[in-house]
Amino acid sequence: MNQLVKWLTVPAAAMLGIAAIMPAQAGARAGEERAATIARERRNFNADWLFHLGDAPGAQQAAYDDGAWQPVGLPHSFGIPYFQASQFYTGYGWYRKRLTVPEAWRGRRIALEFEGAFQDAEIFVNGSPVGRHRGGYTGFSIDISAAAKVGENVIAVRVNNLWEPALAPRAGEHVFQGGLYRDVWLVTTDQVHVPWYGTRATTPELSERSGRVALETEVRNVSTKAVSVSLRTEIRDPAGKIVAVMDGGARRLGAGGLATISQLSNPIVSPSLWSPETPVLYRAVTTVMANGRAVDRYETPFGFRWFEWTADRGFFLNGKHRYFKGANVHQDQAGWGDAVSNRAMERDVQMMKDAGFDFIRGSHYPHDPHFVEATDRIGMLFWSETPFWGIGGFGPDGSWMSSAYPVDPAHRAGFEESVKQQLTEMIRIARNHPSVIVWSMSNEPFFSAGEVMPEVRRFLKELVELSHRLDPTRPAAIGGAQRGEIDKLGDIAGYNGDGAALFPDPGIPNVVSEHGSPMFDRPGPYKAPWGDLVNTPGAEKGVDYSWRLPWRSGEAVWAGFDHGSIVGRRFGSMGIVDYARLPKRSYYWFRNAYRGVAPPEWPKPGKPAGLRLTSSSAAIERADGTDDVHLVVTVVDAEGRALSNSPPVTLSIESGPGELPTGRTIRFAPDSDIPIRDGQAAIAMRSWQSGKTVLRARSPGLKDAVLVIETTSGPAFVPGVTALAPDRPYTEAKRTDAEFLYFPDAVFGKDNPTGASSSAHGHSSRLVNDGDPGTWWIAKSDDDAPWVSISPEKILQFRRLEITFPQPGNYRFVAEVEGQNGNWAVVADQSATADTAQTRNIDVKRVVGSRLRVRIVAPAGAPAGVAEIRIIGAM
Repeated sequence: MNQLVKWLTVPAAAMLGIAAIMPAQAGARAGEERAATIARERRNFNADWLFHLGDAPGAQQAAYDDGAWQPVGLPHSFGIPYFQASQFYTGYGWYRKRLTVPEAWRGRRIALEFEGAFQDAEIFVNGSPVGRHRGGYTGFSIDISAAAKVGENVIAVRVNNLWEPALAPRAGEHVFQGGLYRDVWLVTTDQVHVPWYGTRATTPELSERSGRVALETEVRNVSTKAVSVSLRTEIRDPAGKIVAVMDGGARRLGAGGLATISQLSNPIVSPSLWSPETPVLYRAVTTVMANGRAVDRYETPFGFRWFEWTADRGFFLNGKHRYFKGANVHQDQAGWGDAVSNRAMERDVQMMKDAGFDFIRGSHYPHDPHFVEATDRIGMLFWSETPFWGIGGFGPDGSWMSSAYPVDPAHRAGFEESVKQQLTEMIRIARNHPSVIVWSMSNEPFFSAGEVMPEVRRFLKELVELSHRLDPTRPAAIGGAQRGEIDKLGDIAGYNGDGAALFPDPGIPNVVSEHGSPMFDRPGPYKAPWGDLVNTPGAEKGVDYSWRLPWRSGEAVWAGFDHGSIVGRRFGSMGIVDYARLPKRSYYWFRNAYRGVAPPEWPKPGKPAGLRLTSSSAAIERADGTDDVHLVVTVVDAEGRALSNSPPVTLSIESGPGELPTGRTIRFAPDSDIPIRDGQAAIAMRSWQSGKTVLRARSPGLKDAVLVIETTSGPAFVPGVTALAPDRPYTEAKRTDAEFLYFPDAVFGKDNPTGASSSAHGHSSRLVNDGDPGTWWIAKSDDDAPWVSISPEKILQFRRLEITFPQPGNYRFVAEVEGQNGNWAVVADQSATADTAQTRNIDVKRVVGSRLRVRIVAPAGAPAGVAEIRIIGAM
């Protein structure tokens, strides 16, 4: 009866949609849906590519001889296999693939949808250029209809990952490997169709009791004739039940025209609200009619939810206060680098969810569309970020260690256009995802030359304004806003590192976007890396969570996973989960604290007897590059108990279609780039054919482990006929002294995180590396052992220090560097000096480490303080 009443209260304008779902019309509706489904086909286009590393003049031509090229499947990266090396190939790579166009496609629109290519991609069909995209983290669609022909076609893609001064990002501490490292899709549609990501769904007038759906749908007509276009959209709940029907008024759409048609549903009673605990998704199913014929059917997943960021009360989701807790997540994984599967992304999101987190910051670029689909489905709030980011210790242009914003005026317009383009694409791709609660404009863009910081501030304001125009429903954040006077240029401030302590109650909605940064290999200590959260003014010393004050919205640990870094493997190993996706003990600490799940029994040394081989799944469901399995090898004793012993282990594919990043075999060894630690090693395997893959793990003197993984779809693997994955041997990356000094005598430390034993009011530790000797840190008057520290956020070889004190005088000090083992080593001892110079230049012992601490003894009557510290060293 309630359902009948609801339908009877629908306005007359929607009666056509109501009639269409009545039993008498069900057959007609089904026929229309079938016709529209046929009109749009989306096929995975990842398999059967050929790859050449390097430039290959003429490779765009259909007749080009690619017989010696390497067979690959997508996702693919120039650097496979990759295991956290700081060095990586930069240059060109070519991809080629055959496409057979059937006669049935004649007159249809044919497009290739790339989810990402790093970072400059030129696309050719049968030798003709059909499109180009610059920007490595956002997808794009290329219409190939005019160049394709019925029969065989050759698709060629030329990609480069060369640093360019006018292409974002100009800097960052991640790695920047080239390639077609995300999925590619082949899409065919009618000439009248919804274009790439052409819908925008919002939920106005939303409450727990009721909500509407507002849909804006773009319709493009690429034919040579005008048509009459109309829309019918059904809103379906998670069970597929139709809960609302909307019709768009007919309109004339000229040849080559594009129209945006708006639709608004009637109120939907008691919609299920999306949240991390209830990740409920609805679908808007839109049928496009042209001249009365169904020509396209387009689905838009979305969710009902509302949120509020406040400066004084924190964050609210669906009207309920929520202090979110999360992690920063990079996209790359062991062996495969950036070229990870959709299934691997799902595992990443699920791992963070299983630890008790409810928030992920996508550091520091737009992530794969499927990653955001996973945060929707699994239930994680998501911070989506634009690739405008910097790195401390930057030098002259020429690498990803350049000023985040161009110093040369000739590069500024192009760079700004690049950032705006990628911001626009990021928002278009992810705007319908309920998990996305903010668009971030940057990460630490203050790592720019001092003379361009006014331009940085002006540009950030422009990005905020653009974000508001593109999506008025979400705020714009300034990520990494702890320096440079940029934190109040947007709607939300994201403070990294010591920013947690430097900005008490800042008067703007805010979040600690990075805390922790522990450099531990697995297993690591069983504790939480709180970092400067504990130094939040107003927090109670020694009391966990007392920093979660009402004005703060949440926090995100740096980082969820280890990642590849241009400043070295050690610096990239700050995750609570290692690069092979095996948890460190800090992960189990969070899981215990947030979910009440006790940690496992830690493995202990013992007498190894054998190996155990397990998998994240018994099967690979899709042989198309979107699916894989995570394999784990464990050293066990005679009773099957896990041990911490870590002998070398070889994992091999004995038969079947499986593929490892190194080919058919991978070797794990302690203290290697492909490690076995604490008795475990792991890697992901994918497959391009159906059939059973037999894997064997072995180690001298131990019982082998055997595992069978079945791939349930795809062309059949035929032993002796199907080509096997080629070996891709990995050469361990060892730095020579020359490579270690690649960026010699650079100055590090400016604007990096600082710390101090205490700070007098108005004299924060951040002043020791702000580049201004006229400002200084001063310890509190009752501090009897004052010290100040700088973390250059890199592993450095320290070579020289330049220290300026607040005034001339006999300041004495001891300088120490925290080594990679966590111990402190004295690199300069001037505790007995008679020097009274205000600025001291000191050659120091060449120690490799990550943090500098200077202990101060001030002259009588002078404050214990430091005006400026400059670190001269090499990465």
